Amino acid sequence: MIVEQLNLVDFRNYAAADVTLAPGPNVFVGRNGQGKTNLAEAIGYFATLGSHRVSQDAPMVRDGEDAAIVRMRLAYGERRVLLEAQLNRSGSNKARVNGSAVKTAELPRYAQVVLFAPEDLQIVRSDPSARRRFADQLLIQRAPRMAGVLADYDRVLKQRTALLKSARARGIRGENLSTLEVWDDKLIQLGTDVIRARLALAADLAGPVAEAYTAIAGADHRPELEWLLSIGGTDPDDDEERVDAAASDTPSAHAALSAADIAGAFRSALTSKRAAELERGLTLVGPHRDDLLLRVRGLPVKGYASHGESWSVALSLRLASAHLLRAQSQLGDPVLILDDVFAELDTDRRARLAGMVEGFEQVIVTAAVEEDVPPALRARTVRVVAGTIEVAHE
Repeated sequence: MIVEQLNLVDFRNYAAADVTLAPGPNVFVGRNGQGKTNLAEAIGYFATLGSHRVSQDAPMVRDGEDAAIVRMRLAYGERRVLLEAQLNRSGSNKARVNGSAVKTAELPRYAQVVLFAPEDLQIVRSDPSARRRFADQLLIQRAPRMAGVLADYDRVLKQRTALLKSARARGIRGENLSTLEVWDDKLIQLGTDVIRARLALAADLAGPVAEAYTAIAGADHRPELEWLLSIGGTDPDDDEERVDAAASDTPSAHAALSAADIAGAFRSALTSKRAAELERGLTLVGPHRDDLLLRVRGLPVKGYASHGESWSVALSLRLASAHLLRAQSQLGDPVLILDDVFAELDTDRRARLAGMVEGFEQVIVTAAVEEDVPPALRARTVRVVAGTIEVAHE
């Protein structure tokens, strides 16, 4: 899959921009704050329906405007598809494919993009929400229908939590809140789908992550990943319990759980937490409370890994994602974006990374200093200055 053309209107710092891209490596070069990452962000949006930098769409709309337009022409061999997204500062976004209106959830069916950026260090170092977000964005690319499942789960979660808060405010006890069972059923149904998809994803990523890590770090530190499930009794608010679980050498049996097993455990967990949920006005179990545990050398990455190890794990997760999508996709290779990554890596890691990605159909690199990018990836350079595309050369 190749991005041939990118067109922006009122997106971030671009009043208007047209960028032509080529197969193979493309490098956006410019000083910090000029708009390089905004181009990468716009391309990535079609694949995940979100930004790798912010959780809401409004910041992507240029200051003073109500909406931004992003258009992208993709090539799959001889086939061409034009995607368009209208990001509204308020209200629902709109989407078109080849000029015809579609639901925005349809866009990831046409675009597969893997984007690695310095912010990805937060996947391994930050709170569980960063890891859930990484997993869910990849889930959407693997199976676009998951965009609807995740959105429906979030909607039901909000409605159920609102009911709990209302019951707490009115002093209603659990046995007098029959409507909660209706929301339990919906939460369990959707949550079971999410949990099963996440477990399958972790299992499929395990091998590619280990291979990528060894190639990048030049050493085998035995990277591992598994889910800690709140329906299994892990308390996300108990840091000591989470560290103990993360450091455990006991292999996870979660991958073998059936849908019925997960649904049963989910219902039991909700029942056991009912009093606590009513007291706090919160939904305390479900995929919104789970964590993806990452280990190297048998220890949790968060809190134990060095800076270099953390970088290698984060980069391995993205490279493994790209190889996973490449292996299962009928669209060709995913577009691989490396946003301001090479400045963070030493010379050896730069060379190893370049060797791992140069075989992809299209690689897009952003850099403040062109010389930071290995020569093998400098086939085509686009210079970005203050929201304008100033010079392009090949």
